Formats: sequence, structure tokens, C-alpha cells
Amino acid sequence: MNLAIWDIESSSASTDFGSIIEIGGILLDQNFKEKDRFNLRCRLPEGEIPQCMALIVNKTSVDLLTKANLSHYQMLGEVEKIFKKWSPAIFLGWSNIGFDDEMIRKEFFRGIRYPYLTNASPNKRHDGLNIARGAYAIDSSVLKTEINEKGNAVMKLESLARNNGFEVSGAHSAIFDAELTAKVLELIKKKHPQTWDTFLRTSNRDDTETIIKKENIITLNEYFYGKSRLYLCAPLHPNACIHPIYKWGQAFDLRVDVKPLLKLSISDLKTEMKKTPKFLRTIRSNKAPIILDASYAMKVEPYNTIDPALIKERAELVKNNEKFSQNILNALREIAEEKQQTTTQEDITAEESIYTKFTGPKDTTLFPKWHASSWKDKLGMLDKFEDKRLVSFGKKIIYQESPETLPAEMLKKIKIEIAERILSENKEKWWTCKEFYNECDNLRDKYTNEKDDKKLKFLDEINDFVMSVEKKYENA
Repeated sequence: MNLAIWDIESSSASTDFGSIIEIGGILLDQNFKEKDRFNLRCRLPEGEIPQCMALIVNKTSVDLLTKANLSHYQMLGEVEKIFKKWSPAIFLGWSNIGFDDEMIRKEFFRGIRYPYLTNASPNKRHDGLNIARGAYAIDSSVLKTEINEKGNAVMKLESLARNNGFEVSGAHSAIFDAELTAKVLELIKKKHPQTWDTFLRTSNRDDTETIIKKENIITLNEYFYGKSRLYLCAPLHPNACIHPIYKWGQAFDLRVDVKPLLKLSISDLKTEMKKTPKFLRTIRSNKAPIILDASYAMKVEPYNTIDPALIKERAELVKNNEKFSQNILNALREIAEEKQQTTTQEDITAEESIYTKFTGPKDTTLFPKWHASSWKDKLGMLDKFEDKRLVSFGKKIIYQESPETLPAEMLKKIKIEIAERILSENKEKWWTCKEFYNECDNLRDKYTNEKDDKKLKFLDEINDFVMSVEKKYENA
């Protein structure tokens, strides 16, 4: 299967309220031979306030932000066409599952496009960072790394690329970061070709669940507190190994003696779950977990100090006991429901609601026709959408692309909504003018002390830009 390696640069760290302003990707075959590539930039959507630091990192000037050839809407349309043309493929980037994937999903959702293009069948997805962490965990010689002050290997893309002999002067541009990702991953494949194929087995939720249900003992790689850790685990009984609410796989940590737990009540199991070491490990089936042969974890502490026969016995007790596994799932259900009941229910905006309600097939089938229509017809077609969120998104798209199409009252209402957001004096989920100026002032102090005239000039330019946006909406 081809690899679609891609990267984004954004106006903000927020996947709900920020925007992609640059996106690039490379299509490779299984041997990392290039088949296609693209790189696109767009203008910042009308009425959005960017984060200074985001623009400094991705080197986006005011000119790039305001004078790019493509509008934000046009760029998303081009990306959708390219990704469809590249299908089927395994889509992956560097830490993409936590950020890039979330951003493109929400951008497509707000842009009235199918959100799950990069991982819905026939496509799959993985994460270059997950693969690098897994590879390093089983063989620290696979990648040359920096070691930070805490003694942990640095897994940032730029650092890894530099330490492994790759030029990094263009880092933090979308296509360049995609190239770096490809180079690091190709290096891993060359050094561990068989393990590489194993990594890719979890590029799909269904495939991952099949592994969980089939295997008796696995090595699970987890990463937290700056370190990769290998866990020797036995997935629960095949009929009861998936979290009842979150739909993640569940496995038993074989360092723990399972026998005292087998006959515990659901209430007692909940108590045991709070103790350390944890006897239960979560396998996030939809997030490309690293699942390897049992032999890898057998070589590390504490598993290498446990009799292999005892490990096998524990695994069999877990795998063959459906009632025990079901009790664990029931305990997990109760814990999740209790958490939901105690969680504060704050107001959710339409932009944040992608996972609270899925758009129905009737609306989804309208997407291509809506995009193919004139702006006047787009406005008229909004009434056909059953999902009112799409109606709201559609009006905003028309406002950004063809404001003259909107009736005067609708135009005024959208302007007022934007003004209320960006001019708010409160602490908001999105970036406001107030937050921007605070950030800008703090960075100005920092760069003044560092005598960085280039960045100070940039701050002045972006500050002037935001002031012009603020002025535009002050009298909305």
C-alpha cells in the first residue's frame, strides 16, 4: 500500500478554532519511491485572529497570510481532490494523530466535506512519531538521538533528522517536514524491515482489534513522561476485550499475579484498578498503537525476571476467562459513566461538535453538489441540509468567499457574530484581539532582551494586521 506522508502548518494550536494555512505531502510507494507531491498555501480566513507564536514557528509573514493565491476554502477543495486521487494509501505524518489529523478532520467538517477521508476505508493511517518511538524502544541504535536534561531521548522531528544526517534548514514548512518524516521513516525501514511491516499492521482499527482478539501474548509500546516503555500483556477474552464506551482494546499486564483478581466483584476490581502497578493496559485501537511480538518485552525488566512458564500460565488464565474479562469491562463502563456524570457540561460550539453528532448520509451526499454550485445556488441549497451546523458553516463560507451573495441582514448578523468573538474581553476558547496583544507584548519583551530585530519587525507587522482586523469589526 502506498504511503501518503503529509504535514500542515496552522494559524493556531487550536484544532477547533485555528486554520490550516499551509499543507504539503508526498506520495510514496512501499519502497519509498516518490510518485507524487504537492504543497499549498492559503490566506487566513476572514475574521480569524492568529497566534503570534504559531506564525513565528512556521515562518508565515503577513504577506503570506493575506496575499496567497488560494483562499482557505479553495485550498481545502484542492487537498480533498489530491487525497482522493492518492487513495488507497496509509496516511501518516509526524505526531499527526494528535494534531494534523484532528485539524484536517475539523477543517473538512467546517468546510462541508467528509471529515474522515484519511482513515476511512480504503485508506488507513499511522503516525511517524509512534513508529519512531517503537523502533527506538526495541533498538536504541536504530536512530541517533539527542538526550535531554532528564536523560530521555528527544523524539522531535527536526532533532532526529539533524542527528541522523539530514539537512533541516527548511524545517517547519509543510512539504519540508513531510520530506524529513519520509527520510526518518525510510531509515527505520532499512534497519528494521520486518519490524516495519509489523508497525503498519495497526494502521486500521479493525486490523488492530483482530490482533487483540487473536494474540495470546503481545508487547505493547507506550510513551509517557518522556520515555517509551514495553509492556508484556495478554489481551482479555476475545468476546470481552474492547472497552464498552471508548471502544479501545484492553489487555492484562503480565507482571501482575492474576489469580487473586479472578473472583473479585466489579466493585473490588474498580478499587484494584486504582493501584500501581496497573494490571490493565489500554490499547487505543484507532490511534495506530505499537503492538509487537511478545519476545521484545520478555527481554526487559521486570518481565525478564519472571519464569516464562508463569507468564504463559497468567496469559492463559486471562485469555480463557470470559467472565473475568466481562467483569473488567463492566467495571470500566461504571468508571466511564461516573466520569461523564461528574464532568462539567459547558456550552459546546458548532466547531467543537464533530464527535458529539455525526452528519447523516443524506447531508453527506449533498456535499459534492453544494461545492459544484454557484455561490447563489450554494446559499439556496443550505435549506436542504438537515444538520443545522452545516447551515451555519455554509453561511460563513459564503461570507468569506462571496459576501455580496448574502442578504444584507444575514451579512450583518455574521459580522456581528465575528465581532463578538474576536473583540471579547473574556478568556475564550478561541484567540481574541486581547489575547493576541497580550501574547505579542510578551514576545516583544522576550525578543527585545534577545536583541532579535528580525522577530521584532515581524511582531510589528502582525500587530498592524490584527489592528486592521479589529478596526474592521469595531463598528459591526
